[in-house]
Amino acid sequence: MDERVKRLLEETELFVLDMDGTFFMEQDVIEGALDFIHMVQKRGKRFMFFTNNSSKAPEDYQEKLAGAGCPIDREQIMTSGDVAIHYLRQRYAQASVYLAGTPQLEKSLREAGIHLTDKEPDIVLVGFDMTLTYEKLERCCSFVRRGALFLATHPDINCPVKGGFIPDCGAICAAIRLSTKKEPRYLGKPYRETVDMIGEQTKIPASRTAFVGDRLYTDIAAGVNHGAKGFLVLTGEADRKDVEASEVKPTAVFSSLGEMAAYMS
Repeated sequence: MDERVKRLLEETELFVLDMDGTFFMEQDVIEGALDFIHMVQKRGKRFMFFTNNSSKAPEDYQEKLAGAGCPIDREQIMTSGDVAIHYLRQRYAQASVYLAGTPQLEKSLREAGIHLTDKEPDIVLVGFDMTLTYEKLERCCSFVRRGALFLATHPDINCPVKGGFIPDCGAICAAIRLSTKKEPRYLGKPYRETVDMIGEQTKIPASRTAFVGDRLYTDIAAGVNHGAKGFLVLTGEADRKDVEASEVKPTAVFSSLGEMAAYMS
């Protein structure tokens, strides 16, 4: 057993876990994931989930996790949608927003007091919109072209599912970018707003925090670019060849959360 890796895990106080491709594959818990949760609890450490997937509300994820044998408090789940809401309330409290997002994300924005509109908004916000229509796409492009600020909940290009991948928020934004020649301002992982929000909520410094996930350019970059650790698991998007080719280098690589649990046992 690699003693360096064992020491890195011992030094970590908070594990920030991705969901799709890390803990879940669609509805199924990935083998060994619950073992990892139990080991973190046994060692007196803390964990929370952070998903860039803004297609569902945090309460939906709580319900899904509870059904999978991993009940959590609301404070233990954060999404890129939460970061977008925090960002809008902090910086653009009076702005109007056109949303390309699911009904769940729309509900979260409305409950947070964000002013949503479909007429000449100040801001266009794009999420992982699994209800996307051509009309929504056209409106996003038209509003951005006319000067609306272009924001996106997260940059993920694909979402891993059984047997492959489906287009995610970054893919939707790519269509808007190609049409308008405007770049979005991304939130979520791997950006500073996410790392800062987690630190504010948990009161644990980045140096004692590890981001755990299957994507190099979001999960791992969130950690290694902002003073935290980045632990890659090979159960989702990235494989070892991707690690070799990537400028973003994980602090450590594991086959799965189950292997991380074995290191901590």
